[in-house]
Amino acid sequence: MKKRVSMVMAAAMAASLAASVATPAMAEGENLTVFNSKMEIQTQFEEVASTYSESAGVAMEVYYSNDTVAAHMGSRYAADDPYVMSMVDAKDVYSLGPEHAIDLSDQEWVANTPYAISVDDKVLGFPVCVEARGVIYNADAIEAITGEEFVPADYATLDAFKGLLDTLVEGGMAAPVGILKEDWSIGAHFLAQVYEQQEDPEAFVQSLYEGSADLINNEKFNALMDTFDVLMEYNYAKDSAIAAEREVTSQKLAEGEIAFMFGGNWDWSVINQYDYSENMGIMPVPQNLDDGANTKLTGGGSKYFYIDSAESITDEQRQAAKDFLNWMVSDEAGQSFLVDSCALVPAFTNISLEVADPLGASVKEYADAGNLIPNYDYLPDDHYSICGASFQKYLAGQIDREGFAGELEAYWSSTTPVEH
Repeated sequence: MKKRVSMVMAAAMAASLAASVATPAMAEGENLTVFNSKMEIQTQFEEVASTYSESAGVAMEVYYSNDTVAAHMGSRYAADDPYVMSMVDAKDVYSLGPEHAIDLSDQEWVANTPYAISVDDKVLGFPVCVEARGVIYNADAIEAITGEEFVPADYATLDAFKGLLDTLVEGGMAAPVGILKEDWSIGAHFLAQVYEQQEDPEAFVQSLYEGSADLINNEKFNALMDTFDVLMEYNYAKDSAIAAEREVTSQKLAEGEIAFMFGGNWDWSVINQYDYSENMGIMPVPQNLDDGANTKLTGGGSKYFYIDSAESITDEQRQAAKDFLNWMVSDEAGQSFLVDSCALVPAFTNISLEVADPLGASVKEYADAGNLIPNYDYLPDDHYSICGASFQKYLAGQIDREGFAGELEAYWSSTTPVEH
């Protein structure tokens, strides 16, 4: 199916590009080098680069690195070998953009997205997609036991959610929950909600830096940890939580052996490898709160392109990069590359293509309704690895909640604030 879609995509893009005014060919020796930091779409990006290069008269090359974005970009700049265009995280746009990115304020796509990143009134970051986090559910598996339509909004509180878990257990689903133990999942995605759900995330993070925050008595920290405790209680791998493999957990969710797993729409790239149920989606994290945080997903623009201002890059190369960005937003083939081939949720209001996968469709529904809690984009680079390791100790039962809060506070008060 993927090969067939790729062939159709290639044909569509070739036809579309051939019908448009071709980008002037670059001088020999020049090329459009692109850094892609989103592993799930590297193959698709390589395919489109080949087709786009031939049709638009550019030599487009796409690169990927297993290093962190900050480390990889740092090494490229140290070697005075920048990419023409780089896909980075939001915080990297803020840290690298003022020195290395050109102003894209005059580009047509700017008017079609609420997610572009601006610094000092200059648009520096092009949003690649929208991503969001919550609890992924398998509605078919739930309804097979309850005999009733699964309505996520009915389980916004932790009390209601726990009642449903009990019903599933009584109905024969031994353990309805799976937990991804990876540090990027519990450290970068679940834990980050503690900051993002605060009334003033910036002020709260500053209090963590200053050492004045009191996590163990913080309402949002405790609400989320109460939920995590319930997820652990019903976890299929409860007795060996740190040994659970992402692929196994995803397969159990896809095939309905379990009903819930915290994650994001990016998890579809793993789930769709299995015999997945038809009716799946993402719901807000259930919490016993009354401020509405338990009715929204957390997310927003995810991954951003910026075009480099380095003297070693020619104006022709920068124009080729601008043309490619505009192609993805305005050309039917470019839009199809984002939505159909890469299975991304578009960040642009003029793209009306239906998001095919159910997790992406859920995210788009919440985003279109304005029900996304914004990402906090200024976490230190080592946050998810260090705090994720502490979270893994909690998951393994090696520390209690007070000990976990203490390790988090110790991390924040000893790390360097991220400039923004």
